[in-house]
Amino acid sequence: MDEKVLEAQRWVNATYTGVSGYNRCPEDGRTGWATMYAFTRALQHELGITALSDNFGPTTLSRLAARGAVGPSESNVNIRIIVQHALFCKGYWGGDGRGTWDVLTRDAIYDLKQNAGLTDTTTVVQPKVFKALLTMDAYVLTPGGSEVVRGIQRWLNGRYFHRSQFYLMPCDGHYSRDVQRSLIYGIQYEIGMSDDVANGVFGPGTQAGLRANTLSQGDSGVFVRLFRAGMVFNDASQTFNDSFDAALAEDVLEFQGFSQLALNGRADFATWAQLLVSTGDPTRPAIGSDAITSVTPDRARTLIAQGYRIIGRYLDERPSDRPLNKQIQPGELATIFANDLRVFPISQYYGGEVGYFTYAQGFTDATEAHTAAARYGFDASTVIYFAVDYDATDEEIDSHIIPYFDGVVAGLRSRGRRYRHGVYGSRNVCIRVTEATDARWSFVSGMSTGFSGNMGFPLPRNWAFNQIAEISIGSGTGQIAIDRNVWRSGSDPGTASVGNSGSSVDQFIAWLNEVYSLALDYDRGNPALRVMEYLRADGYNDVGWWALLGTIDHQFIEYVNDSGLERMTRFRDPAAGDLYDVSHFGASCNGVLLKGIPDPRTNVNEADMATWAGDLITFYADWRRAHGRTGVSGFEYCLDELAKIGGENSFANHDMIADIDALEIGTALRFGASLPEELQRVFGSGGQYQHRFRQLWMNRFGGESATFHSIVRKALLGDLGLIMNNGRGRLLGGVTSPGDLPDGDVDDFIRGFEEVISLRIDEEPEGRLRAWRLG
Repeated sequence: MDEKVLEAQRWVNATYTGVSGYNRCPEDGRTGWATMYAFTRALQHELGITALSDNFGPTTLSRLAARGAVGPSESNVNIRIIVQHALFCKGYWGGDGRGTWDVLTRDAIYDLKQNAGLTDTTTVVQPKVFKALLTMDAYVLTPGGSEVVRGIQRWLNGRYFHRSQFYLMPCDGHYSRDVQRSLIYGIQYEIGMSDDVANGVFGPGTQAGLRANTLSQGDSGVFVRLFRAGMVFNDASQTFNDSFDAALAEDVLEFQGFSQLALNGRADFATWAQLLVSTGDPTRPAIGSDAITSVTPDRARTLIAQGYRIIGRYLDERPSDRPLNKQIQPGELATIFANDLRVFPISQYYGGEVGYFTYAQGFTDATEAHTAAARYGFDASTVIYFAVDYDATDEEIDSHIIPYFDGVVAGLRSRGRRYRHGVYGSRNVCIRVTEATDARWSFVSGMSTGFSGNMGFPLPRNWAFNQIAEISIGSGTGQIAIDRNVWRSGSDPGTASVGNSGSSVDQFIAWLNEVYSLALDYDRGNPALRVMEYLRADGYNDVGWWALLGTIDHQFIEYVNDSGLERMTRFRDPAAGDLYDVSHFGASCNGVLLKGIPDPRTNVNEADMATWAGDLITFYADWRRAHGRTGVSGFEYCLDELAKIGGENSFANHDMIADIDALEIGTALRFGASLPEELQRVFGSGGQYQHRFRQLWMNRFGGESATFHSIVRKALLGDLGLIMNNGRGRLLGGVTSPGDLPDGDVDDFIRGFEEVISLRIDEEPEGRLRAWRLG
């Protein structure tokens, strides 16, 4: 609580309660919109306005302008007091609170103007400065803000504040809707628009002006500054000046690639548009689409002829009095695939208002979407996009949207996690939902340019589709209404066929049993060991692995190859739908089969280095490199990247599950189990794969946090002997070693590892764990 804010609240309530149209503000010593609205209405009353409003609009501004700037000569003492109390609410020392325009009041006004970037050094309050005083905007850097962004905000204020339609923007270091609009105003002024024409909207005049202002390396001036501002706001650069240098050209190329634009390194119209509005240039090439209408053969031919290659279609529709028949129709998928189109599934039962979104609704929608997707035959790990089809605010995202997607995650998990969830919505919705629930891909409702969630936010890092225009193509029976979607190369490929068994876990079991039979026929040493050597030969057969586990039996590799059996490298994991790395499993299991779990358990040995410990060390190196770029903590990096389904780092989900399965199967084999039996026990229907992370926690780390921390610290920091110490150094790849970091940083990283295991255990269905016989 702030005593001066409380004093301000008490004064405004005591002075204006009873005035028609005045609304009391809370007297709690905390600045908020209710307080600012109370002062706005108080000012309007003093200006002779009878219809009081929370809005500081044109009438309030014109009445102030008629009086001139508010200063020591202002005859209305209450107006001077309102200025002083507003300054206190902004965090400045406003003076005596009785209207005396003393040095404290003048200094506060000067400081506010300086913080806001204004070149005006007078200590009076002009109408637009008064308007800024009665907002919640900050003019100092606030938590999470960027000094570079704040510098741009101050520059824009300083350069354009004298223009009649340009109002003081916050200088808090955060890109926002108001900041985006102010940048467009700046562009409009520089291309020559008058105050009567400029409106902060990316309209035809602005577009024409930008088409005439293509920039490239070697250019300089105010348009380069404005372009750089857009790059900074979109997280594409961190430098703000008026020079288009080689570094900016490289940043532009990277941004263009990320945004699926033509790569030229120039500030052309398409790049300007992409920086300024959520559609970007809605006429640019796009091969993606989505439709509420079924795809018939004639419509499919229209899509192909117009250059479209992928279409989003709805999985399901609940019965209603006014059905849309938007769901995939019988035979439609066959038509899509026969015409060389791909499809991505969308789930939207409603989603048009905040009240729809609850945890329970998300759970229900997910289970019904799963049922529909399975009925159509969509393969495991297909991404289903769950829709938020309205302009959700940050508060609503916290209170409703994220809980809904938590329900979606739980619903898909309850059906075995065959499918993964994506998110459709504004940029902000997609960013927030992805951060909170690890959505695989984002489908951005970019053509809703007026959504607050699409203004002041960059494209999500995981965007796959950006919806940019609603059009109708074709004619006659081939006519179809679609939304044009830019598809990002390398993202969600969609589905080109359904009903595929692919390389299923059953096929993997059958295939590995064939390899095992060949090892029995080969009859030289442990057949299970020969099998694991064969698996690891495809990628884990270099000098580092020889030092750790020894060489492999190359004659057996030739024996299998001569048999005509084709190598299987991937299959769909039955738990997460991730692509399972067969050779990784083989190398890890080879280590466990040879070396076993350490005795005592708190030691670390070659089996650990071949499984979780080796991967954790390389993941530690990933973290240190990321830390050098972003400063991310070890704990945060683990939560963001460790064991991530579909991840591409060195310890993604497919790495960790292969390590855990290797520990389970390799240990059992050491105690006499047969490989075929173990494969069925672990990977078969209802198998131990459902409890992997519990197994890791209980069977390797004893189910105790202290034991876990001791073992992991030893793997990262301990003396493991010459061979493993050298191997650890090789895996670190030149980053700062754990031993050279402060203990707190290492412990933070280990806590992150522990937290990820705990979270993954929470996701697993309850079941009886099988403890290893450790002797």
